[in-house]
Amino acid sequence: MERHTQKIHANLIDIDHRRIYAATVHWEGERIVAIAVLGPPDPALDYLLPGFVDAHVHVESTMLTPAEFGRIASRHGTVAAVSDPHEIANVLGAEGVRYMAGDAARSPIPIHFGAPACVPATCHETSGAELSAAAIETLLDERSAGHLAEVMDFPGVLEREPGLMAKIEVARRRGRTIDGHAPGLTGSAARRYAEAGIDNDHECATREEAEDKLAAGMHLIIREGSAAKNFDALHPLIDHFPGQIMFCTDDLHPDDLVAGHIDRVAARAIQVGHDRFDVLRAACLNPVQHYRLQVGQLRVGDRMDAITVSDPDQLKVLTTWVAGTRVAHAGRSLTQHCPSTPVNRFNATPTSAAELTDALPRGDPSDPSLQLRVIECRDGALDTRQRRLTPSWQDDQPAPDADRDLLLLTVVNRYHSAPPAVAFIRGFGLTEGAIAGSIAHDSHNVIAVGSSAEWVSEAVNEIIDMQGGIAAVGSAGRDRLPLPVAGLMGTADGDTMAARHHAMVALAQAMGSPLTAPFMTLSFMALLVIPALKLSDQGLFDGERFEFVSLLTSS
Repeated sequence: MERHTQKIHANLIDIDHRRIYAATVHWEGERIVAIAVLGPPDPALDYLLPGFVDAHVHVESTMLTPAEFGRIASRHGTVAAVSDPHEIANVLGAEGVRYMAGDAARSPIPIHFGAPACVPATCHETSGAELSAAAIETLLDERSAGHLAEVMDFPGVLEREPGLMAKIEVARRRGRTIDGHAPGLTGSAARRYAEAGIDNDHECATREEAEDKLAAGMHLIIREGSAAKNFDALHPLIDHFPGQIMFCTDDLHPDDLVAGHIDRVAARAIQVGHDRFDVLRAACLNPVQHYRLQVGQLRVGDRMDAITVSDPDQLKVLTTWVAGTRVAHAGRSLTQHCPSTPVNRFNATPTSAAELTDALPRGDPSDPSLQLRVIECRDGALDTRQRRLTPSWQDDQPAPDADRDLLLLTVVNRYHSAPPAVAFIRGFGLTEGAIAGSIAHDSHNVIAVGSSAEWVSEAVNEIIDMQGGIAAVGSAGRDRLPLPVAGLMGTADGDTMAARHHAMVALAQAMGSPLTAPFMTLSFMALLVIPALKLSDQGLFDGERFEFVSLLTSS
């Protein structure tokens, strides 16, 4: 069959050779067959360059299915994404990974999934599934996954825990990339972590930490997501380690994805003064090489995966091609939204304010030595601080106190009936109401925070009634957004999901929350592997000592 040849005249940004020139690119079907150099850049032409790649994203955090994530991301010049599906794997196990891979087959961009290394993330929480080394081997061999996704149990790696090392060895024998997750590790600990075979890390929050991991031979993935934002701290490293830097969003809510993706991070890096070619290498080429992706890099013989922009520094995307097909143009996806079939596992039973109160410890209000361990969250960060504060008392139990921003936090087991776990937290600022969700990294039990046990139980029960989603209840109003796909993703189109999530955030902020992403921040208050103090369905957990601790303590 005769193939039709397509072509484009543009100023080609040649990242490898660090130059820009006018050229005509010809392709037949998926592949580039010729590139004719025409001469110096022509100001009348648009600029053509390889597309952007998100080096680490949890598609589930966008609340969109893979196919819909791809539709929205392609508008921003994203031509591929590397994803860890451990959110759905914690709910549904290997079948959840297969669900994501199957749905991604309908995406206009390729999504390359990893086999989740830590399901559950720790043994100190209840998840819906467990993935063994044998299960990971099966996922890699059947090509549902192409690499080993983030190894979150960094204490287990440092101790060379046999079960965890068996999973790493499965990937090493096959020559697959192994993703890291080691917040705060520096010096000899960072080197020992890397020596286990870990290839990269996206959890660095300081330049010192990042430099130690780069020195250990790891690649650095600079994260700029909805809740975790590390660009400001880490971007100076682009100048010094251009071959080891990539960009990712990790966890990005739908309204943020609609507004921008890797294009926004790359443009920001250029605008703060970094060399254009170094930035584009990090945004377009390094992930392809690091993960050995079948993604074109604008060379003869490559797939035609490319974008045009009107300005090489502003990077406003005009058109996106994937495998020779134009998939987005002028900010619009050229593929249709197709709803996905929901899958789920949700067996939680409603809770009451009395159950939450009963879970609180008892103490003597007249004892001045008694202090309350309190989680303190911060905007733009996933880690927390541990504070010891004088309790506010109701009879002989510590109680929430909105005037002190001392709120009640709970995690309720979604997989079977169990008593709720409770703690206290500062930073959410809710004055009269509560927010809740079934997105609670990584086991995805029900999590809620609020100004009273009554408001918190009401928010939790909204989630249970929906069998998953996010909810806000309070004096300022009430709203909820169902997430029928594993309690993590919706079935609507990306623009609708973005608008609905934006409204939910606005309601939480009307209740007094100062957080930019209150639901995203809430979801990480159950992630035990990021210190310092978090809450699982089994209790209050010290992520630095890696053990459960009591809510009340003597000073």
